[in-house]
Amino acid sequence: MRTETTPTPAIPRTRGYYRAEVLIVLGLSLGQSAVYAVVDLLEKATRAPLASQTTKLNPVLDQREIFDLIYQLLGIFFALVPVALALFLLAASGRPAGQSVFRRLGFDFARPGLDFGLGLALAVVMGAGTLGVYAAGRALGITTAIVPAALDTYWWTLPVLVLSALRHAVVEEVIVVGYLFERLARFGWGNWTVILASALVRGSYHLYQGIGPGIGNFLMGLVFGYAYTRTRRVMPLVVAHAFLDIAGFVGYALFGPAIGLGR
Repeated sequence: MRTETTPTPAIPRTRGYYRAEVLIVLGLSLGQSAVYAVVDLLEKATRAPLASQTTKLNPVLDQREIFDLIYQLLGIFFALVPVALALFLLAASGRPAGQSVFRRLGFDFARPGLDFGLGLALAVVMGAGTLGVYAAGRALGITTAIVPAALDTYWWTLPVLVLSALRHAVVEEVIVVGYLFERLARFGWGNWTVILASALVRGSYHLYQGIGPGIGNFLMGLVFGYAYTRTRRVMPLVVAHAFLDIAGFVGYALFGPAIGLGR
């Protein structure tokens, strides 16, 4: 005997739906990082002066080399899963005929000249600004000493640091810019409101490094958000972010301890 089932109606994509979707994506990625960063900042601030403390990026995850490498690669891989989720949700919500979600966000290689030219320019400007904000934060006592690369020295250290930099660039720019700009626009928010919200998220998940990096990354978010509204391309931001992090991570691993950086 055949039985017929009634198709389950699709969930209406209302503002409430998109609000829940944004909270879920952020809760699995940078929003979660922001909550931990705020708690970490409070813990550090109530333990000792921020200026006397050190924040280590890319730390050792296991004392045995092979397992440290495995954990490093697993961490990079699983950090990219929320990016895949965000892209999947954007693709599922509809797009112009024949246009992929990658093309829609400008997360492709269709315009290499613009992407690498603008990306390099942004990296230079933001790099100088980052050093200035870091120095000011250390002088004011609101920024911890930052060690960008705390890995032990192995044959795979530099490649893993490059992969880590690329991971950060892709996760942050695709989610906090590409995805959020698409979704917050569904709430009827104007460009500058979206730029401000995106920049606040960016600044918040860097607060574990101190108040200075939170402010610096908020300002970086304003610049990156404005650049995105002008180009509608995420790739220049990914390029700029990758340049900044590769320079910081690899540069510190090669020269930092010798010249006393991070103190």
